[in-house]
Amino acid sequence: MTRAKTKSEKLWKQAQRYMPGGVNSPVRAFKGVGGSPIFVERGKGSKIWDVDGKQYIDHVCSWGPLILGHADKEVIARLKKVIPQGTSFGIPTERENVLARMVIKAVPSIEKTRLVSSGTEAVMSAIRLARGYTGRSVIIKFEGCYHGHADGLLVKAGSGATTLGVPTSPGVPPEYASCTMTLPYNDIDAVAKACRKHGKKIAAIILEPIAGNMGVVPAVDGFLESLREITEKHGILLIFDEIISGFRVAYGGAQSLYKIKPDLTTLGKIIGGGLPVGAYGGRADIMDHMAPAGPVYQAGTLSGNPLAVEAGIATLEILSRPGTYKKLDRLAAKLGDGLIEAAKMMGVPSYHTRVGSMLCMFFTGAPVNSYSDALKCDTERYGKYFHAMLERGVYLAPSQFEAAFVSLAHTEKDIEKTIRAAEQSLLEIA
Repeated sequence: MTRAKTKSEKLWKQAQRYMPGGVNSPVRAFKGVGGSPIFVERGKGSKIWDVDGKQYIDHVCSWGPLILGHADKEVIARLKKVIPQGTSFGIPTERENVLARMVIKAVPSIEKTRLVSSGTEAVMSAIRLARGYTGRSVIIKFEGCYHGHADGLLVKAGSGATTLGVPTSPGVPPEYASCTMTLPYNDIDAVAKACRKHGKKIAAIILEPIAGNMGVVPAVDGFLESLREITEKHGILLIFDEIISGFRVAYGGAQSLYKIKPDLTTLGKIIGGGLPVGAYGGRADIMDHMAPAGPVYQAGTLSGNPLAVEAGIATLEILSRPGTYKKLDRLAAKLGDGLIEAAKMMGVPSYHTRVGSMLCMFFTGAPVNSYSDALKCDTERYGKYFHAMLERGVYLAPSQFEAAFVSLAHTEKDIEKTIRAAEQSLLEIA
C-alpha cells in the first residue's frame, strides 16, 4: 500500500481545503522534513497510532507536556469524575486553589500565580506585568528562544518559525517589534553591553533557561548566574520561560535544578496534564500589580478551567512521588547514550545535548550553543533521518529545531527499539 492511498494522505488533501496550509499549527505540516503528515487516531502510554493503524513510539509527547505518557489511567479517572460536574464555569473553584498551591510549593520563584489557557498567554501576560511594574517598555529576548506567537516576540523566534525560515512575521507592526531587543543566546557580554546602554528602558529579560525551540540548547556555565546579577544591578526583571522545562527537567523546573531564582516564571500545559492551560507567577509584590489587586489588566473565561486543573493536580501528584525524576533521567540517559553511539558507529556527524528527559541530536559536527550554531545543522539530512525513523515506528519532532522527550510511560524496551531504529536509519542516510 503506497502512501498516496493511505487514509492519512486522503485526510491531508481534505485538510488543505479547510485550513491554511492544512494545519492548525505550522510545524505539523512537515515542511521542515518534507512529505505529508500522519494523522493520529489515538494514544496510550508511550505509543500513538495513526488513522491507518500503524503504531509509533512517541518521543514528541505533545511537544513535551505528556510527561506521564498518553491517556494516563490516573489522569483519565480524575477527568471522568469531574466531567459530569461541568466543563466550564468562569467562576472560582476550589481546584484552582489546590493547583496554585502545588505550583507555588514546587517552583522556587513563585509566591503567587495566575492560571491562563496557554503558554503564549502566560508569556504575554508576564511581559505586560513586567512593563507595568517597572514603568519601562523594552524587552530583551534571545535568538532562537520561542515564547509563543504574541506580536512583540516573533523576532528571530525559534520553534516553527525557525523551521519555516521566517524569523519575523508579517502583521507585526515595526513599532511594536522595536520594543523587543534580540541578543545571541549564551552571550553574556552582549547582555552586559545592552544593559549598560539601555538599562533604564529595559523592563525585563526573558529566556528559556534550557532552550527547547532551537533543539535542546542548555545555558553555558555562568550564563544564568550572570543574567541574575546584571538584571538586579539595573532593576530589570528576569523572566524564565519554563513552558517546556518546568516540571520536565525537575519538579521545580530548571530554576530548581540550577539554583537560580527569576522574578517571574511562565509555565505551560504540563501543569494541566497536557490539556490547554498555562500559568505565570513570581514574587508576590510583583504579582499584586495584576488586576483586581493592581492596575495591570489580564483576564480569561477559561482560565482555571476545571478539567485542565483537575488533570494538572493529578499530574503533579504523580510527579511528586519519590523516584519519578530518577526514572526519567535513567531512561533519557540510556536513549541519549545510545544515539551518540549509533551516530559514531555509522560515521554521521552529530552533536548531542540532554538535560533530564529533554534531548536532541543535531546534525552537525560542531557544538551548538546558540541559534546561529543551530542554523548550521544539516536539515536535509535530519529530514531523511526523520522519515527513516517514522518508517521504523518511531515518531520524532518533524523539525531539527525541536526537542525529543522521554515520558514515565516509556519502557526500557521502547528505548532499545528507538536506538535500534536509529542505527538502521543512520546507516541508511550515512
